Amino acid sequence: MTRIERFQPGTKVTNWASGSIAANPGYFATGSGYFAGGNDVTGKITRVDKFSFANDSRTTLGTGISTDRKGLAGMGSAVAGYAGGGERDSGQGGAQTTVDRWLFSNDTMSVVSTLSVARKAIAAAGSTVTGYFAGGQLNSNALSSVVDKYTFSNDSRSALGTGLSGTRYWSAGMASTVAAYFGGGESSGGKVATVDRFLFSDDSRTTLGTGLSAAVRSNAGMASAVAGYFMGGTGSGGKTTTVDRFLFSNDSRTTLGTGLSATTYYNAGMASDAAGYSGGGGYSNVDTVDRFAFSDDSRTTLGTGLSTATYALAGVAAS
Repeated sequence: MTRIERFQPGTKVTNWASGSIAANPGYFATGSGYFAGGNDVTGKITRVDKFSFANDSRTTLGTGISTDRKGLAGMGSAVAGYAGGGERDSGQGGAQTTVDRWLFSNDTMSVVSTLSVARKAIAAAGSTVTGYFAGGQLNSNALSSVVDKYTFSNDSRSALGTGLSGTRYWSAGMASTVAAYFGGGESSGGKVATVDRFLFSDDSRTTLGTGLSAAVRSNAGMASAVAGYFMGGTGSGGKTTTVDRFLFSNDSRTTLGTGLSATTYYNAGMASDAAGYSGGGGYSNVDTVDRFAFSDDSRTTLGTGLSTATYALAGVAAS
């Protein structure tokens, strides 16, 4: 039986079986994270920026996602990243069903599946085994509570019998090793502070007694092994710098003393073992990437941000 171990950042790895590193990139702090698609000054884009967690350097993939779109969502398994849904121009179909997949080992892209219904402004969260695309807005402008589940071993899709606790779009997603969380968004009644939790073991949904610290939409999510974070968004007072932290052991919420470096929404989140990242945002589009060290929740802003100022993009990293 192959033995797989998870190492803390900075640990020197020796005597690793041949091929194991390439097969299991999600178990190394020296992996990479990606910001994909979105909208910049030129319009909707296919571009994927890749950040090396070892030194936070950025490269741009030669091949981006299959179609230019904004309002898509991203998640990662241990071996591949997924970017699903989103919106193209109305003449190109509007809301999309496309799910793009790229291997972390070589960044090759392919279209692997479709959502059960075309949706834009969706959220996503995943474990090493399964992931979910949740909520969003249909081409009819109706809001959705649908949660599509993907099994990463064969990229098969099923729609959960129990969706989100309400129809909404522009929510954010993040995940622990045992559950996916979807927080914030906007329903027909306005912005919400709701956080829904789905157990990976049986897909059951509960709604946390403590939601976000304020009702927001167009926020971003990221997670460590210990806690998950919802960042930014826009609420009753406009754009915010707020970062809410949920401790996975009991789902209690605190709000970080240091938030984002600037008020923003339509940003995207992703994380390594050691740190979480918030990238981009709009509408006064920014290329900023903020980094939060999980050891003490301190924030720095990367010297090299996105390749262009972008909003409504997706964040992807290995789960």
